[in-house]
Amino acid sequence: MTSSRPRIPLPRSGPARAAVGALAAVGVAAAGLAAGVATERALVRRFKADPTDPYAGEVFGEQRYDEALCVQMPDGTDIHVEVVEPTRPVPGNPTVVLVHGFCLDMGTFHFQRKTLVERGEHRVVAYDQPGHGRSGRLETGDYDLAALGRTLRAVIDRTAPEGPLVLVGHSMGGMTIMAFAELYPELFGDRVVGTVLMATSGGLLAETKLVAPAMLGRVGAPVLYMMSNATRYGGTVIDRARKSTTNVAWLLTRKYGFGTRRPSPALVSYVEEMNSRTSADTVTRYLRTLATHSRFPALAALSGTPVLVIVGDKDMITPVTHSEEIVRRLPHAEFVKIPDSGHVVMLEHADEVNAALARFLEAL
Repeated sequence: MTSSRPRIPLPRSGPARAAVGALAAVGVAAAGLAAGVATERALVRRFKADPTDPYAGEVFGEQRYDEALCVQMPDGTDIHVEVVEPTRPVPGNPTVVLVHGFCLDMGTFHFQRKTLVERGEHRVVAYDQPGHGRSGRLETGDYDLAALGRTLRAVIDRTAPEGPLVLVGHSMGGMTIMAFAELYPELFGDRVVGTVLMATSGGLLAETKLVAPAMLGRVGAPVLYMMSNATRYGGTVIDRARKSTTNVAWLLTRKYGFGTRRPSPALVSYVEEMNSRTSADTVTRYLRTLATHSRFPALAALSGTPVLVIVGDKDMITPVTHSEEIVRRLPHAEFVKIPDSGHVVMLEHADEVNAALARFLEAL
């Protein structure tokens, strides 16, 4: 028995046919997207279920401090700083200042700070860079590495106005120290008695994935300006979109931040959370200064003091060649290349980094 309902034929041409085709394409794309999202979700769920994760029970985030304070910069930006006093102070031991990298916060040095506090021999100062963590955002304009160098000086002046210092910088934190050295070379040897540079670069950023992609440094100011304004006015939309693709972000963090084949899922989640807390507006307003960073001459200020350079041999963000170039210009530096490690070397291989840092501090 056949149906008596008339069959509606599809249009053979014209706008109606195009509309039907478009709707069909949207439906196929939506189905593909849904399948992709489901696949990513399943993949992330499988990775996170790793029963061998050594950091599954680690409590990341806040650590003990003796003083939390706000350092206000001349432009009005509030900088969140935490200070830990030594429990077993050793006369003459330097204060250790931790300077984190791009799209991260002071939690980057979770294991280094934890170990330093447990040893109790050094005063520790940690702070969140402008636009990161609990520090305020710049009201107008772009961020600038020279300004980050002045921020580091302000933190030092407020928390450690006298006595020896060891500066420890990761990625953009290392670049911040270079900008600081460019501005205040006279402090090295007198106040700054040692420098630790982790997974960082003195320049050559066109070869890196730090500014994603680094070609933005080559296309010029107009494109950077348009990107910056696009995210400034639609930043909340972009941030919501980022949150809706957390599985993709997690997988990308795992791929580009780590070097081992099976990194700790807890560590990947921790790094991805720090990334996601950095707004799209902040990210784009850092692009210009990162893309144009070139401070090899500033390394001369470090030539008379001990330097430790640490890098993971599988760092995809600031590859080994960047650390090798720093060591070439500072031949007295101790160079530690850690196998099977990516960009967040101080988290991924905390024991090796902590051992190198301990040796460096003891030698001082």
